Amino acid sequence: MADRLTGKTALVTGATSNIGAAIAERFAAEGATVVVSGRSAERGQAVVDRIIAAGGRGSFVAADLDGTKHASELLADQAREALGGRVDILVNNAGVFPGGPTPAITEEAADLVYAVNVKAPFFLVAALAPAMVERGTGKIINMGSWGARLGIAGSALYTSSKGAIESLTRAWAAEFGPAGVNVNAISPGVIRETEPEPGERGETLMWGTPVGASGRPDVIAAAAVYLASDESDFVHGSVLDIDGGRTGVAVRGAAPAA
Repeated sequence: MADRLTGKTALVTGATSNIGAAIAERFAAEGATVVVSGRSAERGQAVVDRIIAAGGRGSFVAADLDGTKHASELLADQAREALGGRVDILVNNAGVFPGGPTPAITEEAADLVYAVNVKAPFFLVAALAPAMVERGTGKIINMGSWGARLGIAGSALYTSSKGAIESLTRAWAAEFGPAGVNVNAISPGVIRETEPEPGERGETLMWGTPVGASGRPDVIAAAAVYLASDESDFVHGSVLDIDGGRTGVAVRGAAPAA
């Protein structure tokens, strides 16, 4: 077990699978005590069981982050209780991503995306950042998306919510950074837990990039450890692209048929 986060406490939302689970497990492996949060108790407990089996410390707190201030404050209170009174690191990873043409998006879908992807992390930060400010230290990591900076047909609702999160990251860095709280974001490329089926849309979106394929959750977890550790103390308001070069490198077209 490494020790880059020894003595730290962390709350990871949406931590029952994929990126969130990988971050929670990696944080615990680096010495942090972790609250795994999500809607599924069965999947959440499975993540906690893996953490404990590997010698780490973790617990599950069920949460349905519906965008209400009450839901976020309830999770903040329960996480503090589970972690002995304080949360040193907050990872806002929970999110939903229904897509489709703009005219087909229902009001209910729009409300859901902005409730879960924007309002829930907003109120979690509002609940947890003041104590970080008082202590003079803390790390907040938000999950953005490469789609927030590259137009993708059929994704206006989801990517606009991630654009809001990246904007909030910079605003919160300005608001809380002078008190010693680092607020940054990670912008993942297409990330999968399992090998994709040939021709899946997510996989095609990574064609022509330097890596040419989707990534695995561990690459995001490694970036999260950096942003959660003391090594990132000089980093404020940044969006770290972990996307195989999708946003920073000109995408190559497919080779013409012979």
